[in-house]
Amino acid sequence: MDRRETGTRWSGSRLTVQGWFHLALSVMVLLVVVGTVVGARLLSQTGDTSDELADRVLPAQTEAYRLQSALVNQETGVRGYAIAADPQFLEPYAQGKRDETRSAARLRRLIGDHATLRANLDAVGKQAADWRRTYAEPLVAGVTVGRPGKIDAATAERGKKAFDRLRALVAVQNTDLARAVRDGKDRLEHVRTQRTVILSAMVAMFLLTGAVLAVLIRLLVARPLAELRASSRRVARGDFGHVITGGGPRDLTALAQDVEYMRLQIVTELDASRDQQENLARQTAALDDQAVELRRSNAELEQFAYVASHDLQEPLRKVASFCQLLEKRYGDELDDRGRQYIDFAVDGAKRMQVLINDLLTFSRVGRVNDARLPVDLDEALGRALTNLDTALTETGARLERPEELPEVVGDPMLLAMLWQNLVGNAVKFRHADRTPHIRITCDRHPEEPDTWLLTVTDNGIGIPQEFAEKVFVIFQRLHGRDAYGGTGIGLALCKKIVEYHGGQIWIDTAHSEGTRFRFTLPASPAEKPAAPHDTDEKALT
Repeated sequence: MDRRETGTRWSGSRLTVQGWFHLALSVMVLLVVVGTVVGARLLSQTGDTSDELADRVLPAQTEAYRLQSALVNQETGVRGYAIAADPQFLEPYAQGKRDETRSAARLRRLIGDHATLRANLDAVGKQAADWRRTYAEPLVAGVTVGRPGKIDAATAERGKKAFDRLRALVAVQNTDLARAVRDGKDRLEHVRTQRTVILSAMVAMFLLTGAVLAVLIRLLVARPLAELRASSRRVARGDFGHVITGGGPRDLTALAQDVEYMRLQIVTELDASRDQQENLARQTAALDDQAVELRRSNAELEQFAYVASHDLQEPLRKVASFCQLLEKRYGDELDDRGRQYIDFAVDGAKRMQVLINDLLTFSRVGRVNDARLPVDLDEALGRALTNLDTALTETGARLERPEELPEVVGDPMLLAMLWQNLVGNAVKFRHADRTPHIRITCDRHPEEPDTWLLTVTDNGIGIPQEFAEKVFVIFQRLHGRDAYGGTGIGLALCKKIVEYHGGQIWIDTAHSEGTRFRFTLPASPAEKPAAPHDTDEKALT
């Protein structure tokens, strides 16, 4: 079916739900990447600025004060030595020179490539060297140890001016270093402010993206799904004519179209089922009428069977009685052929009675006595053997039977009749040169654990394989009445009894020494699977 028939519009250009999620996630990933790069750069700038301020500028400022202190110590030591002419006053001068050298070298390393600070340091070093060359060293050389002297005013003024220039250069250096410290702190604060602003913007962007994603989910997923659910529930409540439309992303639209296609299929099937239901209703009504007619016909047939059995048997009894009276009264006057004719008539009447009774018995299976009771097969077999006691005794038959037979659900009379027909059949069709030997076994069916498999085996004349099915057909005989009596209903009756109880019966054609009947019966619900029963031999003589 074309999707356009469902009443919805196919829009292949729209993104799917997954596509929208991918788009939103891509935007968030891009924001994360950009924020990470920018944040890393700001953190690097913050770290660099902080490191420069803490590891170089501030230590350089401290080292500049040490340099200034070293220069002051030199000036104080030179002046004291010139006044006191004591060599120990030169020790501060010498220590100041060493401290100046160390501080200058350390300060040079700290300020690095800072041009202004390096120029200030060079100027201070040059001025300090000029002060020592033009004032301090000549003054020290002109002092006689042990003879305190006095510095003349011109020399003192020259030295003062030279050291004032040095102080001015040191002051400029300290001022530039203080400015460098302030600039570093300002840069650090600026970078921190930028970092805070950008991180706040990133958080705001994340929140905004989350809000946009929530709105997209609401508009593109939740609302179309709610509409689809409402339409589906409306159809589920019985409004099959409601057309299901869909919107939103492409996959939700496709889902709505599929649901609409399913609705159309359901409507089609529902219409077909309604038509079929109407047909079934008409057929059911017709079957009910037929069932009523069949029940009436069966009742009439049952009544006819009873009436027919009495009406047919009464003339037969009269024929047999009058034939016997003829033989009794006129027996001396009849020749052998006449007496033979009378015997034929009596025998035919009796066989006709037996046939009528067998037919009635066959027709009543499952109709007259529809009993469904727990039946002990041992008891049913016992009743059958009691009925066959005379035949078993006269033939000297030996019977092997299980110590215990299971319980099934069925009709006790019919099951006893089943045993009686099978065992009686084994005795009846015995071999002329062998004593009848009958063996009964019972096992669980190998393929159906809830079914019993029973066998009745004899060593009689057997049944040819080509007649294995024919013997279960009513009135079918393999031998003449002169050889074996009977009406040919016994095995047909056995088949009907077994099938009435839900089983099957057949002849095991693989058994050649006589006949082996196999039949199945459903196990009673109370029976549990058990091991096959052992058999023992019970001789009946």
